Amino acid sequence: HQVRYFLSVARTLNFTAAAEECHVAQPSLSRAIIKLEQELGGDLFRRERSLTHLTDLGRLMLPLLTQCYDSANAAKSLASSYRQGTSAPLCLALSHTVNLQLLIHPLTELVKAFPGLELKFQRGKAGEVADALKQGEAELGIACPLTEPWDRLESWVLFTERFELAVPKLHPLAMQNSLTLASIGKHRLLPRGYCEQAGDLARILEAQGLAQDFHDTIASDHDLTALLAANIGLSIMPPSATGSDSLRTLPLADLELTRPVVLYAVAGRQRSPAATALLRLLRTADWPAILERGAPQSQAVATARRQTSTALRRG
Repeated sequence: HQVRYFLSVARTLNFTAAAEECHVAQPSLSRAIIKLEQELGGDLFRRERSLTHLTDLGRLMLPLLTQCYDSANAAKSLASSYRQGTSAPLCLALSHTVNLQLLIHPLTELVKAFPGLELKFQRGKAGEVADALKQGEAELGIACPLTEPWDRLESWVLFTERFELAVPKLHPLAMQNSLTLASIGKHRLLPRGYCEQAGDLARILEAQGLAQDFHDTIASDHDLTALLAANIGLSIMPPSATGSDSLRTLPLADLELTRPVVLYAVAGRQRSPAATALLRLLRTADWPAILERGAPQSQAVATARRQTSTALRRG
């Protein structure tokens, strides 16, 4: 109030007019400015009946107190927006193996409801996703099942999908309906060491006498799909993780490996309105339809799969 009153008098150079502008009695305004002068150690105005004007100290303080007042108003406005959820930042912790493309529709709907929302994303392994939630760095997390559960975490399985063989669309295997592990033994397999199921897959392949061509530099599905698209090798991964129209995923008939993708939140911790809304959007989303839209399959392969599925049902 002291700063607001000072700025009003500095603008009007009239204590009576400033008091009216600030909707306060003139004695109250004068007392507030005197207190401010005492705090700053000098007069801010030369009080002359019709020639009130700023002192040298007043002119020196004017830009600083203007900035102070504007910053205080901005902080108050931001806090109000945060309470209403209109401009609060929302941080999501995502596993390296979760394709952000799957979340585009829910996030688009969220931004429509909260136009000023600032989205932040953290990437990491499942354990790092859990740490981000525990430390309050993220409000929601999406990853595969955690190896070290925390009793305060609430969880909801969004969808479950099988691991399949990812190949370039021009690869000789691309038009196959289904393969077996033995049929891909002669091909170079690129691993996903950052995947939560990497150990399980390695054990399955080892039991079949197959080995992966390890590349320590592959740190994400983005890097891996670039190598696959360049026909440098093949990889076994969930179809939703490919995120590339230049790749196809083919079922492996004898590979019984699936992954659930799980939404996590901390129980008992207050959530922002945006986080609550996104949690609801993700839990009610039509994930089979989202996965179908996101699957980068050619029309021929998709048709062949539907025909095979229909034939199996009839048979």
